[in-house]
Amino acid sequence: RYLVIHGDEQTAREVLLDHMGTAKGKAYLVENSTRNVEVRGGKVDPNRLFSNEGLERNLHLLNPGAAETWIASAVVEIQNSRHELVNAVMPPNGSVLIVLHNNASSYSVKSEVPISDQVALNDPDNPHDFGLCTSPSDFTLLSKGPYNMVLQNYRPSNDDGSLSRLAARMGFRYLNLEARIGNVNKQKDMLNWVESVLS
Repeated sequence: RYLVIHGDEQTAREVLLDHMGTAKGKAYLVENSTRNVEVRGGKVDPNRLFSNEGLERNLHLLNPGAAETWIASAVVEIQNSRHELVNAVMPPNGSVLIVLHNNASSYSVKSEVPISDQVALNDPDNPHDFGLCTSPSDFTLLSKGPYNMVLQNYRPSNDDGSLSRLAARMGFRYLNLEARIGNVNKQKDMLNWVESVLS
């Protein structure tokens, strides 16, 4: 399975659409062109709705001043349909879900190092290009390669509602491939390489 969950990450979208010309598997791409999606007249980050705790925190963050009753009803609405999205993107038969993301100056592998179980900074001069996986066996293979990799397979006390945290909690294989926005060739190279290693 493949996923682009943020509509404003156009590099990831371009890379995945090109990749699916030859790749086996199923890809899901969010239809909007903004980072956040609409819910009940407000907004939510679609990568912060995979736990009620993270979802509620994100709704408060993105909808300042919203009534608690509105927050509660939005949580219930998303909670009641969240399983449909999870079932669709969950990889079958022990295969892996590969999620493509893009980042800018404020986020890099350095943000993930303090909250990771294991770290392999194989390309420290390019901290914006990295992978985050939830399977220790995948990390063992990927950490020997040319890219920065982190492993996060524990459940933190402060769940941010991200899909990676859900994957770690449920025990399915997940790999996020991050690249600086606009860095199409690097993200293509990373995707092709991880597929050759994990196939």
